Amino acid sequence: MSRLILELLLQATGQTLEMVLASGLIAVAGGLPLAVLMVLTGPSGLCRMPLLARILGLMIDAVRAVPFIILLVLLIPVTRLIAGTALGTTAAIVPLSIAAIPYFARIAEVSLREVDPGLIDAVRAMGGTRWMVVRYVLLPESLPSLISGFTVTLVTLVGASAMAGVIGAGGLGDLAIRYGYQRFNTPVMLGVVAVLIVLVTGLQGVGNLLSRRLRHGATTHAA
Repeated sequence: MSRLILELLLQATGQTLEMVLASGLIAVAGGLPLAVLMVLTGPSGLCRMPLLARILGLMIDAVRAVPFIILLVLLIPVTRLIAGTALGTTAAIVPLSIAAIPYFARIAEVSLREVDPGLIDAVRAMGGTRWMVVRYVLLPESLPSLISGFTVTLVTLVGASAMAGVIGAGGLGDLAIRYGYQRFNTPVMLGVVAVLIVLVTGLQGVGNLLSRRLRHGATTHAA
């Protein structure tokens, strides 16, 4: 593999990591509050508002139902408004984030609903407020599952960021299309595939390790 290809791979990998990590953090910042709100306002929540919970669920599912490649095109005006352009790595963060927020929200909702209701009842019986339940029960108890869900979200974003290369978003997908597919350059294609495999494996491994340590720490503390 030539030096030029290695340089292109390094640059594209950096762009992909930038897109994935930035949109992943935005997904947590937007998706976790949505998940908490859906759990609290759900049929068995602490402040039941079934209509609001249903509306939120429908909105989240509506965004999730749109294939990402279509969402990329639909959000071009929004991307231009926010980023000033529809091309490049920074611009790609906008549709990636909008797609990732509802995705992580559903994953986080499942994690929060798995928390033992007995712990919530105990805090409420001691005079704990709704905020205290969220702060000291829901989030800490579901943290290992939330980490696992965040890992799945990051892995999904790696694939989505590669797909964003179709519209010139930069990163590994753009490199594979412009220098690999269009120029019939097999080494570039193979290099991109290898880097994607390493990225996904690395992210999944780190996420699994953190989740296991948190679960082990919680088990040890409880014992």
